[in-house]
Amino acid sequence: MATHPSHRAEIVYELRRLLAQQGVAAQARPLPFGLPAIDGHLPQGGLAGGALHEVVPEARGDIPAAFGFVAATLSRIRPGAPLFLVTSPCGLATFGRPYGHGLNSLGLDPARVILVAAPNAAQALWAMEEALRSGVPAAVAGVIGKLDFRASQRLHIAAGETGRLLLLLRPPGMASVAVTRWRVAAEEAARDRFGLIARWRWQLKLERCRNGRPGQWIVEFDHATHHFSLVAALADPTLSRSTVAHVHARAQARVHAG
Repeated sequence: MATHPSHRAEIVYELRRLLAQQGVAAQARPLPFGLPAIDGHLPQGGLAGGALHEVVPEARGDIPAAFGFVAATLSRIRPGAPLFLVTSPCGLATFGRPYGHGLNSLGLDPARVILVAAPNAAQALWAMEEALRSGVPAAVAGVIGKLDFRASQRLHIAAGETGRLLLLLRPPGMASVAVTRWRVAAEEAARDRFGLIARWRWQLKLERCRNGRPGQWIVEFDHATHHFSLVAALADPTLSRSTVAHVHARAQARVHAG
């Protein structure tokens, strides 16, 4: 159902009011992962500002893991800068909604997040575009169920106009103008001696990188320090290629078995 013009104007006014309360953020710069193994594949040594970057799950069951990777990445943006997160009903499927404790466990302070739960994909895309063009949030992220090529162009242009980072979690198999595409699969988390989760882990595959190089890694994230690192097997340069391949094969087997 279409939104009445007067109602849409009210939404725009409220959206801009909330963004203005956060203060104007500085121009976005490339956001590095802090890992030479990954940043060396990116032309600017990190995720380029003013551009669309997309994250896709390896399988449907990896949607929460892909969202976790997006949240962890956002947490590396300078402390205090406002962040804009938009979700749509189909974006996270049946896996629930973002909540404060969950974001905090991924290093993302919920107090700096402006969360918009859009009723459908069209409204989600519109909200992201408005936020980008406002130039206020340090970054914009979205979780949607569908995205056509033209919509991706509009978002990419809006990000470019204000130099803001745009991260979009969406299903695989859709064409877009994204400058990078990250395929994410869940990996067993690192645990402490009490069996509690100490660091989240993901399998990352950089499938597309404009002016850069593709790559594949298994990474973990420390929510307290906001630092990514390679898992031990891949961080040790003395290990043979066959050993690293074996680690990847075991990880893939776990994903497909699940």
